[in-house]
Amino acid sequence: MTIDRRTLLGTALALPVAAAGPVTQAQAAQAQVPQSGMTPWPPAEHFRLWPGKAPGAPAKLPTPKPEMSGDPKRPELWMRGTADPIVGVYRPARPNGRAVLSIPGGGYGFVSLENEGIDVASVLNPLGVTVFVLSYRLPGDGWANRADVPLQDAQRAMRLIRANAGRYGIDPAKLGVLGFSAGGHLAASLTVGHQDRVYAPVDTADSQSARPDYTGLVYAVTSLSAPGLHSRSGNMLMGPNPSEEVLRRYNTPPRVTRETPPLFLAHAIDDPLVPLEQSLDMLAAARAAKVPVEVHLYEKGGHGFGAKHLPESAPGRGWLELYNKWVRTHVS
Repeated sequence: MTIDRRTLLGTALALPVAAAGPVTQAQAAQAQVPQSGMTPWPPAEHFRLWPGKAPGAPAKLPTPKPEMSGDPKRPELWMRGTADPIVGVYRPARPNGRAVLSIPGGGYGFVSLENEGIDVASVLNPLGVTVFVLSYRLPGDGWANRADVPLQDAQRAMRLIRANAGRYGIDPAKLGVLGFSAGGHLAASLTVGHQDRVYAPVDTADSQSARPDYTGLVYAVTSLSAPGLHSRSGNMLMGPNPSEEVLRRYNTPPRVTRETPPLFLAHAIDDPLVPLEQSLDMLAAARAAKVPVEVHLYEKGGHGFGAKHLPESAPGRGWLELYNKWVRTHVS
C-alpha cells in the first residue's frame, strides 16, 4: 500500500503497537533479502544502539514495520514500530575521514529511511564521506519519557560512532549531523542539547561527546511553538500537555549559543508543510549568537525532496554537493 507523505504528515496517523524482540544475527541476515519491491534494510554493516532493551521500554514492544510508501510513482522505504534502533553504515570507496549521521524525517510518525538516509549515502559516499543512517524509535510507541526517546537514540549514536571511529576509518573530530524535516528537528535538538541528560550511561561509549562538529538542517522543524501543519511533529513528539521543561528543551532556536556548531540550512520557499520561517528563525538565532551559518533557499521544491527527489533541472538538485563544499570550509 502506498500513502502520500504529505497526506500522512498532515493527518498524523496513529501508530500500531505490538510485540517484538531484539535483532539477532539471523534476523539481520534475513533482512538483507528484500521482499518483492522492498528496499533492503538494514545494510550489511550496521550496529545496535543499546545492549539490551532501549531506555523506557514498554511492557509490549512495538513491531518493526517497514513498507514502501510515499509517491506511488516512486515508492520509498519507510519504517515504523522500531523497538531495537540501529544505525546503518555506508562506507565510501575512498574515505576522507569525514562522516555524517543522517537523520530522516517523517513527522515523528515514521522514518523516511530511503529518501533521507540511504539516498544521502549514495550521494556523499562518492565524495569520500562515510554516512551513518539512524533508524530511531518513535515517541508514540509507548516509551517512557516519550519526548526524549529520539534524542536518546541520536546522542547514543553519536557516542558509539566516536567510540568506534578507528573501526570506521573516520576522524571523530569530523563527525557532523544532517537532519530532514522532523529529523531536522531531532538534529537541531542534538545540536543544542547534546549534553542534555536524557538517559543513564550504559557503558564506556557514553563518556564520548555527542556534539556534532557541524550541522545540516534541511526543511527542518526547529520550533514547536508556532501553529501550522509542522506543529503536528510537536504533538507526535511531546504528546498532550507537555511540561514547560520539555517545551524549552525542544524549542531549539532559543537554545542556540556561541558554542553551537556551524549550521547549514536548506529550505524550499514553497514548502507546504514546514514554513520557511522555521529555517529563518534558526538563521536569526545563529546570527545573534555569532554562529557560522550558511543558508540556501529555493523558489520551488516543496517538502521532502531529500537527496534525489528534485528534477535534474531544478536549481536545488545539487544541494548535497553544496553542503559537502560547506563542510570542507569548517573541517579540513
